[in-house]
Amino acid sequence: MTDRSRRVAFDRFFERWLPQIVVSPMFAASLLFVYGFIAWTVYISFTKSGVMPNYTLIGLGQYERLWTTPRWFVAIENLFIFTSLFMICCMLIGLFLAILLDQRIRAEGMIRTIYLYPMALSFIVTGTAWKWILNPTLGVEKIIQGWGFPNFNFDWLVDPNMAIYTIVIAGVWQSSGYVMALFLAGLRSVDDEIIKAAAIDGAGPFRTYWSIILPIVRPVFFSAFVVLAHLAIKSFDLVMALTGGGPGYATDMPATFMYSFAFQRSELGTAAASAVMMLVTVTAIFIPYLYSELRRPAK
Repeated sequence: MTDRSRRVAFDRFFERWLPQIVVSPMFAASLLFVYGFIAWTVYISFTKSGVMPNYTLIGLGQYERLWTTPRWFVAIENLFIFTSLFMICCMLIGLFLAILLDQRIRAEGMIRTIYLYPMALSFIVTGTAWKWILNPTLGVEKIIQGWGFPNFNFDWLVDPNMAIYTIVIAGVWQSSGYVMALFLAGLRSVDDEIIKAAAIDGAGPFRTYWSIILPIVRPVFFSAFVVLAHLAIKSFDLVMALTGGGPGYATDMPATFMYSFAFQRSELGTAAASAVMMLVTVTAIFIPYLYSELRRPAK
């Protein structure tokens, strides 16, 4: 084989296998540090692990203990309250803002940037900022009382019955702008000819959006639902920064429950069982989304 033929063969080999060579380290890392540790966590949830991993299998013992722990039911209830209000408020506010911006108003770029800016912040920053804002000794309550309303009371942050709603407020403030961007992109993808035809037929703005435009952008609703549900289920940093799971464990979520049992109470098996329950929930949300995406015909 001549030098030229060797170079040609090498070039062909390099062109064929370069993508695999570039991607393989990341694939191997993901396989080990994501799916490998997921498998390890699932296995640990079936063992008698406590302070340290113990690989003696005990079946569903950790799951039985998990579902007989009152604190876990508090976390599930809080997750239901937070997820419901968080998703509903983000969808409504995001859709409303998107429809307003879809009217081609002046300074649209600046307003869109203002709405989107909170999403650029981490949940730690958001939680810390709202912890200052809602703190009764230096936040909204203190300011309004200083304005001459001494009887004004807004102590949700330290009220066990209301603290969960402060997390909803902070979460909606951060994520509604992102939902707005999703809906705005969907609204802008609607053919203008359809809107003009509706106007010629005498349909008003409300009827046009309700009966024509929103059904067209229905896939955006599903995408927003999946994203918001994922954010809600794995909400950890926002809760830790804003309430720390308190007062007591009044604002515990499954993610903070898992952290507390794994690193504070040293009950690794129960923490792993709670992590598996979260994984099952997320999987139940993503499988329909992936199924719908795979069924969608290629354009």
